[in-house]
Amino acid sequence: MNAFRAAWKLVRAAAHALAGLRIIVFVFPRIDPRARQDHVQAWALHMLELLDIGLTLRGNPPPHGPVLLVANHISWLDILVIHAALYCRFVAKADVKHWPLIGRLATGAGTLYIERESRRDALRVVHHMAESLRAGDILAVFPEGTTGDGLTLLPFHANLLQAAISASAPAQPLALKFIDVASGQISHSPSYIGDETLLGSVWRTLSGPRTIAVVSFGQPEHAQGRDRRAWAAHLRGQVAQLIR
Repeated sequence: MNAFRAAWKLVRAAAHALAGLRIIVFVFPRIDPRARQDHVQAWALHMLELLDIGLTLRGNPPPHGPVLLVANHISWLDILVIHAALYCRFVAKADVKHWPLIGRLATGAGTLYIERESRRDALRVVHHMAESLRAGDILAVFPEGTTGDGLTLLPFHANLLQAAISASAPAQPLALKFIDVASGQISHSPSYIGDETLLGSVWRTLSGPRTIAVVSFGQPEHAQGRDRRAWAAHLRGQVAQLIR
């Protein structure tokens, strides 16, 4: 029965993803940026419903930009969950752009792509991030650079924080965690780390106990004279406190 329910969720999610692609191709060219943002958030909220994943918000999401959201990274669900909480533009590895369907959806949602191994490309992305922040956008980054176990944080890479410093924009810590509804404990079903496969993580999430995604927002802050490394270390501590 669990396998049947999981398969049904997967079919409905795939249909919703295709519907999202249709909106990007045929609707987005005819509407203004704010309407596109509303579409993205509504699409993400409905996708969580189809996957039977709850959403709880704590703290205050930024009402507008410019702001750089600095979040921990746990799962393939993270971007979907944050988009359901509020619209923002993500900075993602360039590989995502070429993923079937997902890449087209991410691009349509305004994602900025970075070649993580290229220092020159990092400088290019930081420049575009700073321009986006000056234009009043909300950006989101995962400074760990990869997914963690949801309990402990990896070191925060500081390079992308330079965009907020250059644009004199605030950064706001954001913590993600997934809770098992039945036990109230941290759920590892959505994890995607180490040798885990994406398909295995997706199936485990859909066939396992119901989970709630908890998104906790801290207080926005400016660099206040700190360099990007010192600021990254401080924000890491803020995210760690929000996870508890």
